[in-house]
Amino acid sequence: MSSKYFVCFTIFILFIFASIFYSGRTIDYRSKFLIFTSLPPSNATPCSSSATQPRRRPLNVYMYDLRMKYNVGMFKGPHYDGPPVTIETLPEFPHYTGLRRQHTVEYWMLASLLYPENGTRQQEAVRVLNPDSADVFFVPFFSSLSYDTYHNQGNETESKFDDQLQAEIVDFLQKSKYWKRSAGRDHVIPMQHPNAFKHYRDKVNAAIFVVADFGRPSPSVSNLRKDVVAPYGHVVETFEADDLSDPYDSRRTLLFFRGKTKRKAEGKDRKQLEKILSGQKDVVFEANGVAEGGVIASTKGMRSSKFCLDPAGDTPSSCRLFDAIVSHCVPVIVSDKIELPYEDEIDYNKFSIFFSREEAKKEGYILDQLKRISKTKWLEMWRYVKNITHHFEYQYPPKNGDAVSMLWRQVKHKLPAVKLAVHRNRRLKVPDWWR
Repeated sequence: MSSKYFVCFTIFILFIFASIFYSGRTIDYRSKFLIFTSLPPSNATPCSSSATQPRRRPLNVYMYDLRMKYNVGMFKGPHYDGPPVTIETLPEFPHYTGLRRQHTVEYWMLASLLYPENGTRQQEAVRVLNPDSADVFFVPFFSSLSYDTYHNQGNETESKFDDQLQAEIVDFLQKSKYWKRSAGRDHVIPMQHPNAFKHYRDKVNAAIFVVADFGRPSPSVSNLRKDVVAPYGHVVETFEADDLSDPYDSRRTLLFFRGKTKRKAEGKDRKQLEKILSGQKDVVFEANGVAEGGVIASTKGMRSSKFCLDPAGDTPSSCRLFDAIVSHCVPVIVSDKIELPYEDEIDYNKFSIFFSREEAKKEGYILDQLKRISKTKWLEMWRYVKNITHHFEYQYPPKNGDAVSMLWRQVKHKLPAVKLAVHRNRRLKVPDWWR
């Protein structure tokens, strides 16, 4: 076959030279071979029609059928039970405030898998009913809501019920052949509240946890290598009408903070920030403001400020960052150990300002740095944060690019490491011999 191609090529070259010899002029070879003129240029823009684009393979998720007492039954009241939730029995998300609204990722991940159109359009994750075809296994235990419902009420009997639910989940998983197959590495368990699944995390620590940060558990239990960082549910409403002709000058406050200053761990720095920033020109620093003034005042303050202060809470992160994002107020983050959602896809430096705890303690340092940021630079950051706000929205029905969509994509990013660990574990006689 190759000899035929060689003969054809030789004839073609002879034809070209013969044409030049007999005509004595340059030949427009494209006119002789019109087929070449119909090819598009190499840098042509491909058609954007979804019909012509290859469909990205979604993450196949098998969701365990757990009774309602482990998840949405808690919406109906303590100890409520019922058969596994379906799309017909899925309740709307309650109008919670405070911590219960912040730690809600467990509900939205479950709801996204129950959505009637799940699997019929381009999505990051689709529910599969055959566990053998699953990439990961989702455990729909509302561990954060369980902590808030039972353990966080100061009632010893109720606290024990939260512990009982955790123990039952661990027992259920350890009996599952799919958990045993991977030692739980391909299982996804939401634990957004820092105290969720408090007494049994180490029993399931090979799984992919969906967390707010890594402030409480030890690195051997939860870490960035295997786990996914989720945004808090924002407490203030999204600023939908932020389309002023001059947003910079319309936001008259330079720096805004409203919240509690009596915190644990890193949050103790808030008291020192209060001493430094309170009473400064163009600064609003209202300690304990959330409890006293409510969400409405916080919303108004963030929407009328150029920068919003986000110091660490009881753990390295706080909900205030995500309130600032949906208010299109440039976040000023003071935390040495914060980890941020989907940071492999979003560069927070493009719309946030970061200070270490030591820098923040320097008198006048934060304000001096903020005042050096030009209007042009601030507008650039403001436009960026407006464009990525949808990535921090939990909603139902789910939408491509929203918070849950991004989280499922983050889970998918963990799969290569999961598969490596599972395959190695199956064949090694002496696990991790190289350590």
